[in-house]
Amino acid sequence: MEYRVEEDSMGEVKVPVDALYGASTQRAVDNFPISKHRFDRRFIWALGLVKGSAATVSGEAGNLDAETATAVRQAGDAVMDGTFDDQFVLDIFQTGSGTSTNTNANEVIAARASQLIGEPGSVHPNDHVNFGQSSNDVIPTAMHISAVAAIREDLLPALDGLAQALGSKAAEFAHIVKSGRTHLMDATPVTLGQEFGGWAAQVAKGSERMTGVLPQLEELALGGTAVGTGINAPAGFAASVISLMADRTGYPFVEAADHFEAQGAKDAVVMASGALKTVAASLFKIANDIRFLGSGPTSGISEIRIPSLQPGSSIMPGKVNPVMSEMMMQVCAQVVGNDTAITWGGANGNFELNVMMPMMAHNLLESISLLANACDTFRQNCVDGIEANADRARELVERNAIIVTALNPHIGYDNGAKIAKEAVSTGRSVRDLVLEAGLMTAAELDDALDIKKMTEGGVR
Repeated sequence: MEYRVEEDSMGEVKVPVDALYGASTQRAVDNFPISKHRFDRRFIWALGLVKGSAATVSGEAGNLDAETATAVRQAGDAVMDGTFDDQFVLDIFQTGSGTSTNTNANEVIAARASQLIGEPGSVHPNDHVNFGQSSNDVIPTAMHISAVAAIREDLLPALDGLAQALGSKAAEFAHIVKSGRTHLMDATPVTLGQEFGGWAAQVAKGSERMTGVLPQLEELALGGTAVGTGINAPAGFAASVISLMADRTGYPFVEAADHFEAQGAKDAVVMASGALKTVAASLFKIANDIRFLGSGPTSGISEIRIPSLQPGSSIMPGKVNPVMSEMMMQVCAQVVGNDTAITWGGANGNFELNVMMPMMAHNLLESISLLANACDTFRQNCVDGIEANADRARELVERNAIIVTALNPHIGYDNGAKIAKEAVSTGRSVRDLVLEAGLMTAAELDDALDIKKMTEGGVR
């Protein structure tokens, strides 16, 4: 590789000859060879949005000359559309404020803007691209902007699609009566449709929970600059930039009500991660239930048939595994782990600045992306193709001794317990045992042991 020599306040440093970034970015490359994790595409998009919008406002206010402002806006737009993603080279695990990545953006945009003007070095990373800003308000702003876009554009549509698919199956399976299960043991009957309807409601509530966190994420820290006081930011600068970003994205971004809260704490991010964790817990439960209901096919529950997608064993011919459920459960476990790190990161703000922001941003965006992709894949490759095994469901519910519960008003709990235990130990039906004991007539049993009626109960 060929290098050029760049100089910053700390001295000279070698930078790849074709790199748009400069000395400060290269120092961070050298200092943090920690992982292969880089900032998410949406985060880089958000940085381009902030820088280009800030330049536009600064140009209109006369704080940047028109040519410089236009060039920085154009370079920022190119960062937004991914043209220079290969120039964002820094590890997630870096300075806790994300200063290195803010500098990375400033250097790349300044170099590209200088190219557009035709005068190398004419645009300064700090004086021009970073005008009115600090890493300490830019990075939390980019965190919120990128998360809002990812939730609105990716996660909410994925959750809504999964909820609709589960709801369609609920309607399709509404007539299939099966054993309910509590504590993994037989319980009174339900319909397969009721189970799917419960799952659909879980996912729909998850979508509502994610929608509920958006207003706090739509509050942006821009304008607080170094410590929340707004030093070096012109009056009205942040409000104008945020208004422009709201117009450009269509999202209702507003300036933070308190810049010290917005920069010293990351509570909105912690809350959003908590909502993601709740969604993950719901999806884990649903995927696990589907996995169990499809278990077998001969020695398990096997009340549903899930799509066969790939061979399940390198040694057992014909074995097919519930791979979509297992994928979803792993994704949910990862999201729970990400939330733990985000929670600890949020707790470790110090005075006027949180110093865990790059990790928190990475984990938040990863959780959103993982859940969105998993929901779409699970819906397409599993839920849409689920079929009911009605014969198996009928077989199991008819052998379920707990249906004696419906007879409690007629024979009492204690008699019911005796009948249930005898039914389990002898394999005889509840009906036969009740008739034999003379506890009810055949006509009374016909009405009381209407299995479909049992699924209706008092719920409407």
